[in-house]
Amino acid sequence: MMKRLVLVLVLLLGPGALPSAVAQGRIATVDLNRIFDNYWKTKEAEAALKKRAADLEQDHRSMMDELRKHNEEYQKLLSSASDQAVSEEERDRRKQNAEAKLKQMRELQESIAQFERQARATIDEQRNRMRNNLLGEIRTAIQSRARAAGYALVLDISADSLRNTPIVLYHSGDNDITQAVLDQLNLNAPTSTPTTSTPPAKR
Repeated sequence: MMKRLVLVLVLLLGPGALPSAVAQGRIATVDLNRIFDNYWKTKEAEAALKKRAADLEQDHRSMMDELRKHNEEYQKLLSSASDQAVSEEERDRRKQNAEAKLKQMRELQESIAQFERQARATIDEQRNRMRNNLLGEIRTAIQSRARAAGYALVLDISADSLRNTPIVLYHSGDNDITQAVLDQLNLNAPTSTPTTSTPPAKR
């Protein structure tokens, strides 16, 4: 769901905190991707997003089925409009019916195109809102854990630079608070929601 974040999460406790944090070793790391992916609310949000997408897809299939039926009816009307076995008046009537059916098809095609645009916008909006809400909760949990442990700086080891290279090239893992934050966030997870407790990989 969540791609690698071009982000360094920094918690600074006042001006000049970075040099002080380095000097005193008060720096922690987190794997923000791992926290996001294994937060129980992320799994619930993804399930809700998939259900919404499936509902929209079902509506889209129904509209496409209706369009196919209209097209079949149009082809039959168009064929019957050239039937020389009937009177010219009847052929004209059938031709008018075919033109009316074609107009209905074009209107339905426009409705389908509008539906597709709206469906994409709806899914994108729901996905962005979900991501932003969850990241806000995760950030709060990281800040709380960092302050409680006396860390002045927290770096995201999953973040990449604009050149798609790792921002954090090495960390010992000694001050990694990923699992502690995950445990805190998943403390009240429903029993049916699986959570991950494997330690983060060192770089």
